[in-house]
Amino acid sequence: MPAYHSQFNDGTYQSVGNMFLLPVKTKFRGNAPSADPNSDDIIDEALDLFRANCLFRNFEIKGNGDRVLIYLILFISQCLGSINKNTPKGDASKTLNTLAVSSFSIPSDPSFPLNAMYQGPSDKFQSEQMRQYIQQLRQELSARLVERIYDGPQPSKWWMCFSKRKFMNLSL
Repeated sequence: MPAYHSQFNDGTYQSVGNMFLLPVKTKFRGNAPSADPNSDDIIDEALDLFRANCLFRNFEIKGNGDRVLIYLILFISQCLGSINKNTPKGDASKTLNTLAVSSFSIPSDPSFPLNAMYQGPSDKFQSEQMRQYIQQLRQELSARLVERIYDGPQPSKWWMCFSKRKFMNLSL
């Protein structure tokens, strides 16, 4: 059974390195283009495909949209690992927001785990543009993830059972 790929692979989007700057429905500041509020964006797609895709050890990249999807799936794994089954919703929100704004590496940094699959930014401007875009994605994803996994005071066990899984045997 093949992995699920991004619907945003085909399209004319601006690229930084070899990652698309995809439209996002967000309230956070950044350089992502605005998405149509009535359609799914890359964050909705990552949340929908996470549980199916995180079971795969291999993932064939079919476009620059897949690179954004891979990063978001790895970040979801990191988020789920930072909360536990007894974490209240308010604490989880604070923890994930702190994780989203904490320092992170981008392609071409020595500590970035996917340097073999990602092309780094070509200059300092593109590097800063990529960092802002990934920061915005991380903040929006952490906010939506809390809303998605909490159906009461405790997180859903159907989400938390994936907290130990490693997509492609990698972590951020």
